[in-house]
Amino acid sequence: MITQRYLDELTYVVVGAAIEVHKIMGRGLLESVYHQCLKEELGHRKINFLTEMKVPVLYKNKELEIDFRCDLFVEKCLVVELKAVQEITSVFEAQLLTYMKLLKSPKGILINFNCSNIFKEGQKTYVNEYFNLLPKN
Repeated sequence: MITQRYLDELTYVVVGAAIEVHKIMGRGLLESVYHQCLKEELGHRKINFLTEMKVPVLYKNKELEIDFRCDLFVEKCLVVELKAVQEITSVFEAQLLTYMKLLKSPKGILINFNCSNIFKEGQKTYVNEYFNLLPKN
């Protein structure tokens, strides 16, 4: 069963993996490079994930042909969106929150590799109403 504590611990591991990638690769590369590196790092840590997963969009019980793709869907409960941009904007936050809602995912992480320090400035974690419905432990 997924709990708030489990998601918090999973978030810690994923952010740690991103920090490791950033430590080795530095800043200034394309998002696709960081994506491949993070997939390798998560694999080394034996974390299950889906990559470039199509996010279903339902409207009145009909799935629409919309090509939303989530960078990483970790352990089928944590959405991870990767960026390598100068600045995180509200559009990127809205994208992550939308994917979380459509996937019914209680937590998401937005990671920007174009920064000096992933822990301090390169990542932001989000929760939604699904998170509050989970047991704490």
